[in-house]
Amino acid sequence: MSADSPSPRMSHPPVPVPAHDPWVFGYGSLIWNPGFPFAERVEATLLGAHRALCIYSFHHRGTPEHPGLVLGLDLGGSCKGVAYRVAAADWPQVHAYLTEREQISGVYRETSRRVRLKGHEDLAASAVAYVANRAHPQYARGLSLEDQLHLVRRSHGRSGPNRDYVLATVDALATMGIEDRGLSWIAHHLRGGQA
Repeated sequence: MSADSPSPRMSHPPVPVPAHDPWVFGYGSLIWNPGFPFAERVEATLLGAHRALCIYSFHHRGTPEHPGLVLGLDLGGSCKGVAYRVAAADWPQVHAYLTEREQISGVYRETSRRVRLKGHEDLAASAVAYVANRAHPQYARGLSLEDQLHLVRRSHGRSGPNRDYVLATVDALATMGIEDRGLSWIAHHLRGGQA
């Protein structure tokens, strides 16, 4: 998910240990590769934004010459994903990791969003989420599925082929019983389906 034109390192003030265990919402690679310790993992739904291949990747899944595409939370709709509860004592380290992973270029805005936890529909938790910054030059506006497929097929970055990122996400969603029609269409063609 990390988008990613390298930028100079910014120093961030220390993150205090919160009073309660915070939640983090994952909708793409955080589902299959969270990379941080967590106390609980629960399927969750975020309202007001949807999963979209709307971020040009210049680092992890592409290059400036051949940008890849990674997922962002874009405005409107809803998104099924995973909420991770992080032990409060681990939060400063986890937050530093997420900042390093998600805030390379500023194309994601870190925000707090309400999510509904599966099995606890009466409970709305507040979760850290990374949403697409539509004003950023890496925001990919209005690409057709064919254009998305073309970019994903040809792109490769430091973290590997763009196709592997998309296929891993589709497979992880499938294990949760979630089908994202656009991603599934792209995955079908990446696996050799006819256009």
